[in-house]
Amino acid sequence: MLFSRACDPMKNASKKYNIVTFGCQMNKADSERMAGVLENMGYEAAEDPNLADLVLYNTCTIRDNAEQKVYSYLGRQAKRKHQQPDLTLVVAGCVAQQEGEQLLRRVPELDLVMGPQHANRLEDLLQQVFDGSQVVATEPIHIVEDITKPRRDSSVTAWVNIIYGCNERCSYCVVPNVRGTEQSRTPEAIKGEMEELGRQGYKEITLLGQNIDAYGRDLPGSTPEGRHQHTLTDLLYHVHDVPGVDRLRFATSHPRYFTERLIKACKELPKVCEHFHIPFQSGDNEVLKAMKRGYTHEKYRRIVKTIREYMPDASISADAIVGFPGETEEQFENTLKLVKDIEFDLINTAAYSPRPGTPAALWDNQLSEAVKSDRLQRLNRLVSVCAEARSQRYLGREEEILVEAQNTKDIHQVMGRTRGNRLTFFPGNLEELKGKTIRVKITEIRPFSLTGEVM
Repeated sequence: MLFSRACDPMKNASKKYNIVTFGCQMNKADSERMAGVLENMGYEAAEDPNLADLVLYNTCTIRDNAEQKVYSYLGRQAKRKHQQPDLTLVVAGCVAQQEGEQLLRRVPELDLVMGPQHANRLEDLLQQVFDGSQVVATEPIHIVEDITKPRRDSSVTAWVNIIYGCNERCSYCVVPNVRGTEQSRTPEAIKGEMEELGRQGYKEITLLGQNIDAYGRDLPGSTPEGRHQHTLTDLLYHVHDVPGVDRLRFATSHPRYFTERLIKACKELPKVCEHFHIPFQSGDNEVLKAMKRGYTHEKYRRIVKTIREYMPDASISADAIVGFPGETEEQFENTLKLVKDIEFDLINTAAYSPRPGTPAALWDNQLSEAVKSDRLQRLNRLVSVCAEARSQRYLGREEEILVEAQNTKDIHQVMGRTRGNRLTFFPGNLEELKGKTIRVKITEIRPFSLTGEVM
């Protein structure tokens, strides 16, 4: 949708851009792609948004506080635009999709509002802005295969999207409304992108999807036995031997679709890391039913048991929500029990936040902020205790660490991660070690990170 606006066309003299990213790994991957588009257009990255000619906020609407932060940042740039009319202001991502034209009414200084499905169209949309229009791009589209090279934040690890959108309808979640229905990329396109990354020297690739186990359901074709021939498991076999890439990860999984066949593949394929991110959200069946998650805590426990039978040392991380509407103290304690029983390596925790357009936001059994805050603190304490218990297994062990960056708190140390995704610090020179896999003996453990020395 276009709105007429007088605007100078872009001059190609070294213009600068700044992207601020909120939210999940999908948003980070989208931001890298949009940065690639902008650099292709002749823009240069600026760390300070106040020195940029184009400021883009890639937004998240999963939690209310992330959304409010966007408006606060945007307000500052909108004021700046009154002094610098040539400033281009863009809101992309999930808040843009959710609010659409409402955003223009709230912040009339905006030039472009674009949903996540339109990330690959950024250049076309900006051209419309430079031709004098205010643009809102939130209509559903078939996602264009990405031909732009993303500007990646790391030179060692990279994200590769394999499926966009989500067909689940969890009662608390706004993702299907803002990211659209599931659209899988073809195995050939995914492998092609990975081969290019291998040539560029990337050592670890994380395959990304909002609901990654749903990969391939929308692609045509099935095997003679009647099984769909495009599944995440098939894709792992298809891309496993891409030259140059040493490690593969994938996220985010959904317990409803997680299969023993996938677990077997992860054990068989040496490049696939022993790390599974499988959100459980609640340890209580009644709450899970109200959330419309489509599984029970017993099924979740069976998945973890099967993983540990195949790979006893595998790391398991998850997401959990406390204070869901109607959650009783006893139901919350069922979540604590699940966490104690499983002993996760890491859990991303959050207090329930009502989101516009979701069924749960309209229910009249909302819990008070005080109850939600209390439960979140209690869960976080337990998560830390369990993570420390899981860290014990690393003490004195040798681990393979892929070196990614400098330890920002100690210039004499580098940092990387174990195959199980535990952050690890050890002495070393980044210039010599970056991108290399180093054997490190673990000498010190903490709940969420390790320290070691080179063997």
